[in-house]
Amino acid sequence: MNKTTHSFQAEVQQILHLVTHSLYSNKEIFLRELVSNASDACDKLRFESLDRPDLMEDGAGLEIRILVDAAARTLTIRDNGIGMSADEAIAHLGTIAKSGTREFVAKLADGQKKDAGLIGQFGVGFYSGFIVADRITVETRRAGLPADQGVRWTSDGSGAFETEQIERATRGTDVILHLRAEEDEYLASWKLRSIVGKYSDHISLPILMRKEEWNSEKQEQVVTDEWQTVNKAAALWARPKADVTEAEYHEFYKQISYDDAAPLAYTHNRVEGRTEYTQLLYVPAKAPFDLWNRDKRGGVKLYVKRVFIMDDAEALMPVYLRFVKGVIDSADLPLNVSRELLQESRDVKAIREGSTKRVLSMLEDLAANQKEQYGAFWKEFGAVLKEGMGEDHANKERLAKLLRFASTQADDGVSFDDYIARMKEGQDAIYYITADTLAAAKSSPQLEIFRKKGIEVLLLTDRVDEWMLSHLYEVEGKSLQSVAKGAVDLGKLQDDEEKKQAEAAAESFKPVLERLKTALTERAKDVRVTSRLVDSPACIVVEEGDMSAHLARLLKQAGQQAPSTKPILEVNPQHALVKRLESDDARFDDLAQILFDQALLSEGGQLEDPAAYVQRVNRLLAA
Repeated sequence: MNKTTHSFQAEVQQILHLVTHSLYSNKEIFLRELVSNASDACDKLRFESLDRPDLMEDGAGLEIRILVDAAARTLTIRDNGIGMSADEAIAHLGTIAKSGTREFVAKLADGQKKDAGLIGQFGVGFYSGFIVADRITVETRRAGLPADQGVRWTSDGSGAFETEQIERATRGTDVILHLRAEEDEYLASWKLRSIVGKYSDHISLPILMRKEEWNSEKQEQVVTDEWQTVNKAAALWARPKADVTEAEYHEFYKQISYDDAAPLAYTHNRVEGRTEYTQLLYVPAKAPFDLWNRDKRGGVKLYVKRVFIMDDAEALMPVYLRFVKGVIDSADLPLNVSRELLQESRDVKAIREGSTKRVLSMLEDLAANQKEQYGAFWKEFGAVLKEGMGEDHANKERLAKLLRFASTQADDGVSFDDYIARMKEGQDAIYYITADTLAAAKSSPQLEIFRKKGIEVLLLTDRVDEWMLSHLYEVEGKSLQSVAKGAVDLGKLQDDEEKKQAEAAAESFKPVLERLKTALTERAKDVRVTSRLVDSPACIVVEEGDMSAHLARLLKQAGQQAPSTKPILEVNPQHALVKRLESDDARFDDLAQILFDQALLSEGGQLEDPAAYVQRVNRLLAA
């Protein structure tokens, strides 16, 4: 049969440009696509041979081989699958996105699809070969046809292709890439092996390459006649859980995460229903160095029917779970899925929601049954998990139960459930304080009345806490209340006698308060008698709706503008330093400023004029 020239369909040039320049921005993807197509052809033969055993011909096991001819500058991907007839080669290779496999799958009953186990689409992926090749030759023969009915298909991707009949003894297909001059790296065996390991390690068929050995005489690697399998040929996540050992789970985690430590926990599940997918997800034992880079993703790898698609599929996992590693393998998404489709697809949304809930379930199990391990997790990733309070409204209540804090009764590990269980009779609120460090929180004067009455206060010291609190107002009907905001109202926890004493002290101290307000008019919004102090002379607080001083400092450190608001100074009229204000008119202004500065320092703030503070203190010491 002579060579025959055929034209591609009208839009082929436009789509070829899309494939080679836009759809496949990563060049090495071409090998993934061609290996996937080869695996597809083998799976198709395996299925058809169930009814027609003669299609297996010589009975050779199904496999894929990758051959390199450095002299000819060709790279060949060979399979012994179903192959193509001349008509099929013209139809399937002459039309972009016309997939023989897709047509084949459409003919199968729903119950047969799982048995077929088809993993690819033959069409667009084939043309990815033109990313690295200036010419592609396909030599193929359909299983069951005589040897003289093989076909050779050739094209340089310029708008036309040629076909001719050839003699081909074996069934299956050879895709021969004639590499461009600048693509020498794809003639290197180590490069091809690394690509197979990255993208096709879990193809269920063996992928074979010729073994290389060191030749001491030539002082170089030489190719031998021996073939060796370069992939594991089994998707671990596709195997039943009962068939996978813990050691295998741990080894797989190390392979995908580049972590030399075992994971803290993992979950392996197959989800069936409207959306079908498999998830194998891990929680690492240690946080990576770039944990706080919210733009750095790469934890969850996306596969479609065991074919690797991308390793930074951010649409599959919320940002606050960016520490999660693992694999999600979808049975529904297309192989050429784009990032835009990932953002818009209903299937992807269902996968994201299901995977998020699965990770939270895994953490809940740790928190309930392995408290020590959950404590280790919290130290590494707790601050990141707190981001979810503002990002994941659907799981807000579940996340709140996973939060852990330090408190005035424990340095770590306090949950809201723990706190609520220890609340005093008549206590209506969950009290907390935010500070830069645990030491600063513990020594805050605002805690004094709470310590005196044995009321537990949560000590929040992560930078994310202020942001988290803007999304968390109550837990189990108990409101969250800052001990550094507004006037202290302990409600039923404060008896009538205490209230009367506080009111009387405020009334008798009114003249001093008015003088303090005048002296501090530039620095304080108000000055009032406090009921929260026991041992300290004064403290700084803000109004209930105002931004906390701690948050204002964080914004300033981040280079952002914070609203300019004046704090409130609360004074303890029983303290000796405050009492001195009533009798030391000459030094009243110095004492007032010192009271304010000390309260500011105790709260963790910084003085605008440290030198002036030192001078005032020195004047008092020298008096």
